[in-house]
Amino acid sequence: MEAENHTELSEFLLLGLSQDSKLQPLLFGLFLSMYLVTALGNLLIVLAISSDSHLHTPMYFFLSNLSFTDICLISTTVPKMLVNIQTQRKDISYTGCLTQLYFFMIFAVLDNLLLAVMAYDRYVAICHPLHYTVIMNPRLCVLLVLRSWFIIFWVALVHILLVMRLAFSPGTEIPHFFCELTQLLKVACSDTLINNLFAFVTTALLGVFPVTGILFSYSRIVSSVMKMSSTAGKYKALSTCGSHLSVVSLFYGTSLVEYLSYAVTRCSQSSSIASVMYTVVTPMLNPFIYSLRNKDVKGALGRLFSRSVALEKTGTMGLPAQVSPQHLERPQSCQVHMP
Repeated sequence: MEAENHTELSEFLLLGLSQDSKLQPLLFGLFLSMYLVTALGNLLIVLAISSDSHLHTPMYFFLSNLSFTDICLISTTVPKMLVNIQTQRKDISYTGCLTQLYFFMIFAVLDNLLLAVMAYDRYVAICHPLHYTVIMNPRLCVLLVLRSWFIIFWVALVHILLVMRLAFSPGTEIPHFFCELTQLLKVACSDTLINNLFAFVTTALLGVFPVTGILFSYSRIVSSVMKMSSTAGKYKALSTCGSHLSVVSLFYGTSLVEYLSYAVTRCSQSSSIASVMYTVVTPMLNPFIYSLRNKDVKGALGRLFSRSVALEKTGTMGLPAQVSPQHLERPQSCQVHMP
């Protein structure tokens, strides 16, 4: 088995969330609904921010990137799951599995890094308001996002290259609804020491540092708010952090639940069910959190819908309704003046 070459492996089998055939239609309808809500909700956030000049600020620039990342994150896992349920198949090709793993790692970690960047943005806005526009200039905002993409691009690529050197037996079953790194390492037939070491180091760096940055930012924010004498000023300062703090709590809370569920039960099925929380539920709830708790986003969404309705009315009451029958039947003659 040690000599088994990974190039001979054509596919994996994704066992999904449940083996019960009676639950498959329910799972299909549930995940299809959550996918459509997530994609539509985050797309509306992106459109509202990009079309409203009032929201062309660093905070909403990062929010639009977070919404785009959430669309991509859920699109890497749920569509393949829906296809497998609908076709009553469990297979995913070797190349498809590695591709799914690569993009999942990119967008999952990018979510984490963007939340840390957004925490830094709130720290500068509250603790250094007079220098906010100078510090959080457009160049720095773009640089922070591009640097996050660059880091995770290479980290994910190294993970994939390390996985490609592993051997798997034909028809390997993955007890998950998508190709997840820890599950792949568990079913590998060859030594995974290097993979586990690299996964540990990258998790420590890309997990601990962003969390530390978020905690530091909010500790400084709380300290700065406590020094304010005005109650209205305290409320205004904290209200700008409410949506972000809710998303941070949801993201790390669900990730912690997924980790603890596997650490306690050592059951892959429990881990896969818990992972639904941060891979599907969290991206779905983010647009609701930012639209319900943020007046600026609600206002931008309202203006976006108003423009859409106005354009629709203009389209239905356009040229055909304004041109008289006389003009259609008797077009005006053209006179040509010779020099």
